[in-house]
Amino acid sequence: MIQLDGNSLSAEGLARIAAGEKVSLNTGALARVAENRGVIDRILAEGRTVYGINTGFGQFATVVIAPDQLEQLQLNLVRSHAAGVGEPLTKPQTRALMAARINCLLKGFSGIRPEPIKLLAECLNQDVLPVVPSQGSVGASGDLAPLAHVALLVVGEGEAWDGDTRISGADALNKAGLAPITLQAKEGLALINGTQLITSLACLMVARLRKLMPLAEEIGALSLEALRGTRAAFDDRIHAARPHPGQRAAAAHLREILGETSEIAKSHEGCARVQDAYSLRCMPQVHGVGRDALDFAGSILERELNSATDNPMIFTETEESRSGGNFHGQYPAFAADLLCIAVADLASISERRQERLVNPAYSDLPAFLTSNGGLESGFMMAHVTSAALVSELKGLANPACVDTIPTSAGKEDHVSMGPIAARKLVRAVSAFEQVLALEARMALEGVRLVGLAPAAGLKPLFERLSAACAPWADRPMYAEIAATAKALDAHLESA
Repeated sequence: MIQLDGNSLSAEGLARIAAGEKVSLNTGALARVAENRGVIDRILAEGRTVYGINTGFGQFATVVIAPDQLEQLQLNLVRSHAAGVGEPLTKPQTRALMAARINCLLKGFSGIRPEPIKLLAECLNQDVLPVVPSQGSVGASGDLAPLAHVALLVVGEGEAWDGDTRISGADALNKAGLAPITLQAKEGLALINGTQLITSLACLMVARLRKLMPLAEEIGALSLEALRGTRAAFDDRIHAARPHPGQRAAAAHLREILGETSEIAKSHEGCARVQDAYSLRCMPQVHGVGRDALDFAGSILERELNSATDNPMIFTETEESRSGGNFHGQYPAFAADLLCIAVADLASISERRQERLVNPAYSDLPAFLTSNGGLESGFMMAHVTSAALVSELKGLANPACVDTIPTSAGKEDHVSMGPIAARKLVRAVSAFEQVLALEARMALEGVRLVGLAPAAGLKPLFERLSAACAPWADRPMYAEIAATAKALDAHLESA
């Protein structure tokens, strides 16, 4: 069980919640929330007019709402803002979205009571999940539409999942023995105003990429062995002279995997080649900047995951409400777009290694990694598939965060388009995994054709791939790619 406190949730923790782990709520954070709610109660008791508490929203900020209409105001807000369209989020993505919003509310700047937060946590722990359409947010003022679909569940409306079937939110709560909540002043706005769709989707990809980037170096090292490449380019003295952290880490990882030599390396010690192609020689530089991009983007996203992104924000100590712009999604949008670029580049260098594996002009291996060329096509189409994926990734690398369309009668005149960036990133990471599986399968076959043992550090990966995939003879390639991807997942889990 992961405890949420508003301050310490990591991308990996969010991924565990997405996968089904339950949550608990920190008692100190709940006390902070209750104390913060007292400010709202006192504002109302004093008859003060404050945006988001007893006014309309956006262009209607100047419309004052009567005290007996405040509950209706919050319900109307949630209903009208639940305007999402498109394919729903997956259940793990929905769980991550809910957990991210709970964590934000626990910071104690939202003016909400503890009760709606507790209900969201109960829904999460009992897997009572709303149907949340994936499209409809521009990432400022927050991810209003998707979060409104979550908020509908809290009030017993909207749709929820019952297995793969959609049922009403009221029925879903009832089946779980839970009761809906009547929203009080500020609570509808507190539930929907924030960057949690962008942040949660991107954080899930950060957690995945922290595993995939080192794996990409393992697979690249296996390709290096199949292509009889040299380890010389990974000498630490080279990388110490250009001390980017990611570059040095990637080079160190490659040295660790490859060791000083192997049967394959010994077999070509006296060859005439002086240096390898860039896709082999420059792995530390290209993989390294991907590592640095992940560190940079990951730090932004985890900071965002533990930030207050409401408007207005309620400050307990001074009992003040202040309107600001923490709901603007430009920070997580930039991070997601940067990761799309990093993933596209890592896939691109992988595809170039694949070209060297299947093209006899670049290696001593038979064309398309088959000894029966002509009768068999070998990995000809596997490389075509990789090229198609990499081309698609280049399109996904075009940033979403540089676009903006003003909304809300010009009040919201610059938006982040962060949800588009985050959804692109989800697609990009999926494609990247397939590209890595294709390279891994080709590298495996290349090493087999060399007929000598690769580096000892590659033994676990080589043996797992060998167990999953028999030596090649033309057979349905899609099944081979799927078996390789499954083997890589198992390899990651065992690491």
